[in-house]
Amino acid sequence: MDPMNDNEVNTAAPPAAAAPRKGRALCMCSGGLDSMLAMCVLREQGVAAEAIAFTSPFFANPAGVTASLAELGFPLHLVDFTDDILALVRDPPSGFGSCLNPCIDCHARMIARAWEFAQANGFDFVATGEVLGQRPMSQMRPGLNRVRKLAGIGDFLVRPLCAKLLDETEPERRGLVDRERLLALNGRNRKPQMELAKKYGIRKYPTPAGGCKLTEPSYCRRLKDVIAHEGLDDARLLGILDHGRLFRLPGGTLAVLGRNRADNEALRTAMRGGDVQLRSVNVPGPTALAVRPAAADEAALRRLVAAYSDHKGVDTVVVRELHAASKPVEIPVPVCGREEFQSCLL
Repeated sequence: MDPMNDNEVNTAAPPAAAAPRKGRALCMCSGGLDSMLAMCVLREQGVAAEAIAFTSPFFANPAGVTASLAELGFPLHLVDFTDDILALVRDPPSGFGSCLNPCIDCHARMIARAWEFAQANGFDFVATGEVLGQRPMSQMRPGLNRVRKLAGIGDFLVRPLCAKLLDETEPERRGLVDRERLLALNGRNRKPQMELAKKYGIRKYPTPAGGCKLTEPSYCRRLKDVIAHEGLDDARLLGILDHGRLFRLPGGTLAVLGRNRADNEALRTAMRGGDVQLRSVNVPGPTALAVRPAAADEAALRRLVAAYSDHKGVDTVVVRELHAASKPVEIPVPVCGREEFQSCLL
């Protein structure tokens, strides 16, 4: 081309416009199907998604969450939530659900913690697997709005599975997420999620459930008793409430008897100073953990272990008693019936 000829036309194609940057999402994950689907929906449109899971004595199985996400290739961040949930059980601003579950406040606190983590680690927004109308308390429209407000996250919370039924968020307005490729799931019908699971190749996922012990009536009955007697300061007690039979003995002692090998092992490792561990030695029987037992309950503890041992064919059960600061002792205990302790069972 002659640089002096002004009549010549430049036919070279203009440079291609750069593709808009996709966002980086921190997705709250319990290991359930909905949260995994939300991450897949985002990843499908180019969003870089990582997971955050909260652990406490009341919920979240880190091994299960890790296994679920590893299969899909999502990085996982685990955060201890124990202090947060204990504070909410003591004083839930929005009240409890059907049991001791402060669902609204718990979810809001999780989102707030996730948003703090996101801002500190270069994420653009937080995402959840919530579906509008799926849960009667926390996932109806007023509940979703209240959770977002309490969390203080503004418009940086994206709910990919039902986003088209909700107001547009800031990541959508900025082009970090394509709203048209988000979903509009609604209600309790699980068929759409199951179809999506097939689409994304998700083969292993738990049956839909609350996943939180604070929604279980039997667990909460025990928890209320512990709150009334021992309080909530000893978090390890919360982890053994579902590891066997629980008894409140006449002198006020909390005694836990294992029902199987896993229970027995959990009770042995849960022992602390001031506790007493008991088990039968001449016949098979459970491990028992007495939490800082009252002197008035010493004889009752031994009878309890004898009553729940396999004492068929013997008149006396030898109970091995271990105190943290002394050598174990073995004490013969006459066989007695379990009916003595039925009124003590929690």
